Amino acid sequence: MCGCFSDPAYRIKGVRGGRERRVPFCTHNPHNRQTADSSAAQLRLVFVAMGLRWLWRHRVSGLLLVLALLLLLTLLATHSLQNNRRPTADRRSQKKAAEKHTSPLAPNTQKPPKHPPTARAERRRAHPPVVFLKTHRTGSSTVQNILFRFGERESATFAFPSRTYQFNYPDRFRAVFVDELPEGSSQFDLLCSHMRLDLREVRKVMPQNAVFITLLRDPVKTFESVFGYYTSTFPAFFSAYRASANKGKSALAVFLDSPETFWDPKDPGNGLAKNPMSFDMGLNNQKWNGSWPEDLAQLEEAFHLVMIAEHFDESLVLLGALLGLEHEDLAYLGLNARARNSVTELDKNMQAKIRSWNVLDTLLYDFFVQVFWEKAAQFGLDRLKAEVTRLRASTENIRRKCVSRAEVPPGDLEDLLRPWQTETATIMGYEVRGNLSLHDQGFCVRMMLPELQYHSHLYFKQYGRDMRAAPAD
Repeated sequence: MCGCFSDPAYRIKGVRGGRERRVPFCTHNPHNRQTADSSAAQLRLVFVAMGLRWLWRHRVSGLLLVLALLLLLTLLATHSLQNNRRPTADRRSQKKAAEKHTSPLAPNTQKPPKHPPTARAERRRAHPPVVFLKTHRTGSSTVQNILFRFGERESATFAFPSRTYQFNYPDRFRAVFVDELPEGSSQFDLLCSHMRLDLREVRKVMPQNAVFITLLRDPVKTFESVFGYYTSTFPAFFSAYRASANKGKSALAVFLDSPETFWDPKDPGNGLAKNPMSFDMGLNNQKWNGSWPEDLAQLEEAFHLVMIAEHFDESLVLLGALLGLEHEDLAYLGLNARARNSVTELDKNMQAKIRSWNVLDTLLYDFFVQVFWEKAAQFGLDRLKAEVTRLRASTENIRRKCVSRAEVPPGDLEDLLRPWQTETATIMGYEVRGNLSLHDQGFCVRMMLPELQYHSHLYFKQYGRDMRAAPAD
């Protein structure tokens, strides 16, 4: 029996009766093998001869065909090499796309970054940048102290004035008034020094996600405090002070009898002598005009929170919710307060005159009191009341721990804790309790540190040098 292939080796020789006839083709049969070899040799000779004849007739075309075949083979080889490399590149690109577009519902299987975010970057995610418009004589020094403590603890970068403690006040704020960004910082985190607001210029300095806050106070109390604190500073007030010498009236009463007599609107030194809060907010503080409604709307849109001094603790709770602060962060001591004998008692007639002279401040205050309570309602009034109770308890505990004596006259205070004094007002301070740990002493001293001392400390800490003095006139 010959060694023949099975069915696949059958060759069709013909069809008979509608059926295929399959004949086994045995390659191991010597006769069959010789026949096949001879036939194949003959065929090869024929094909070679035909090829040579065709090439001779079509010499040029043949040469081009050979070149074309060589080019095709080269392209195929290149393509094959690219295919061998492509899976790695594809996997890299797919991995990058997956990392960029990971579904929020998908489990996080990515490895942690080789270099994790810095502590400063993490804190910036938790606490947004802050712009605090520090208004005059509203309780703003107390809020600034809270922000100073918070910023120092978080290693925030402060936007400080390039000279002294204020941004070239009373000029409108300009970006060029800000000192340089310190080395190693990518942005400013806190701006809370005195300025006259210009929103467009402030936004050139602070990040887009900055939170804007400020503080307003009852216009009657504000103006009385501004007058008493700056009597010897503002030309209008000092003129009234001199005129009151032989009249048996307080300087404030003399001024309110005929304010237009003493007030020169063209004198830049009189900026706070009428509607001081409106002046700080960058509004037209001299008279009502058609732009006021639009200006108020812009301020409402820009400021995330306008705190109200008459509801100070409630304001701090809302501030804490906005900035992510704890009760201990919000604990405070009332700073830059005048002695009782530096405060002028106001009868109803004087109160009415102050409101009349500061009608724009009254409008500003009333408007934002309404906005404040709308935000309080959004927070939840019951929740707000409960948080205020907790804040007051926490603050009282800290005060008992820190304060040895309150309302201390400046003569009894060491230089570090003595507030700046004016010629016509006595500013009181605090004595820190003894026998505190080093940590507690640092915390308590910072709570009662006056604005200028704390400002100087933070400036030196940030820049490694003292503040520049104001240029000589």
